[in-house]
Amino acid sequence: ELAGLSVATSIAEVYKPTEYNRVLAICGPGNNGGDGLVAARHLHHFGYKPSISYPKRTAKSLYTGLVTQLESLSLPFVSVDDLPEDLSKDFDVIVDAIFGFSFHGAPRPPFDDLIRTLVSLKNYEQRLQKQPVLVSVDIPSGWHVEEGDNEGGGIKPDMLVSLTAPKLCAKRFCGPHHFLGGRFVPPSVVEKYKLKLPSYPGTSMCVRIGKPPQVDISAMRVNYVSPELLEDQVETDPTLQFRKWFDEAVAAGLRETNAMALSTTSKDRKPSSRMVLLKGFDENGFVWFTNYESKKGSDLSDNPCAALLFYWESLNRQVRIEGPVERIPEAESENYFHSRPRGSQIGAIVSKQSSVVPGRHVLYEEYEELTKKYSDGSVIPKPKNWGGFRLKPNLFEFWQGQPSRLHDRLQYSLEDVNGNSAWKVHRLAP
Repeated sequence: ELAGLSVATSIAEVYKPTEYNRVLAICGPGNNGGDGLVAARHLHHFGYKPSISYPKRTAKSLYTGLVTQLESLSLPFVSVDDLPEDLSKDFDVIVDAIFGFSFHGAPRPPFDDLIRTLVSLKNYEQRLQKQPVLVSVDIPSGWHVEEGDNEGGGIKPDMLVSLTAPKLCAKRFCGPHHFLGGRFVPPSVVEKYKLKLPSYPGTSMCVRIGKPPQVDISAMRVNYVSPELLEDQVETDPTLQFRKWFDEAVAAGLRETNAMALSTTSKDRKPSSRMVLLKGFDENGFVWFTNYESKKGSDLSDNPCAALLFYWESLNRQVRIEGPVERIPEAESENYFHSRPRGSQIGAIVSKQSSVVPGRHVLYEEYEELTKKYSDGSVIPKPKNWGGFRLKPNLFEFWQGQPSRLHDRLQYSLEDVNGNSAWKVHRLAP
């Protein structure tokens, strides 16, 4: 159970169900096959669409129970004869759970043909840009547990999920993704055999080991699929259009929907950007809070203009906003300051933002000192150099990702109409 869960979580770490949804788990008659059956069940719950090929079913109750669980989820079992000749047309991920480390001798039918099919999918060098990806459980099926693919004609998986500890053959694994799974080894065994195993992060059932993946940055791309953003569908007021998109991002459950990149320039025209949190917006502008003596505060004193950027990745959306900036009234800053958690109020006093500090301990010591000072619940005074800024927009751009890089870009700009300023919408080339 833990082994199969480890395989499923390793796959989910790298191959997201939005792009690698169709999974074929090829399961052998032994423990490795059981791992594949369990992995298929968990992948189903993770949002994938797994199919199972299990040609030599084991009669033991443990394995029949796993089959019953999969059948109760209506997961399809595919016979060897019904597998497509070209697996790449029907599947995005193939889980090789055929043979484990205890296998010896030559594979017998139907596994000999299945392994040849996996070998012939493609050469490793060609497979970097193609699907399906191949994931082997513990050792690639047909490899020698110590010597590996000693004849050079065996399976070459994209991912190897080692269980308990990597087997010696893993030294010959050349794919981009190697994970250790299971959390099986107790400390006494680690100490007895002087094992050097990585620690698992948090509650994760897997941890990446070996070489980091080699990534061709120039080949990294996403083909966006989104509803069209048309001129006759957007609000005439860009603030209302922003509110509509912001509310949809909140409803989608995105983390820190109000996070935005704030770009400023210094008096010598050097730009800088950082992430801050939006704390309010209306027809008067967009508000955030900071230390006025910070780098961004200093920039805005020298050049009171800025640009904001919101990026909501899972919705394929971004919004750019530009305009002049001014400090908000002191009373507004005072009200917001005292609405914050007391720890955040003390943190604002402690942090002389953007200044050099000799070490983190200095911050902690002052924080502890002020925490004790105000432990009676008395009002924590707002620092004079802390408060809010408001950007008054004169330009908005709403961007919606589309296929083939033909993105939608609608720009709102203020134009003079009969002596009055009015928002005009223009479509920009992507």
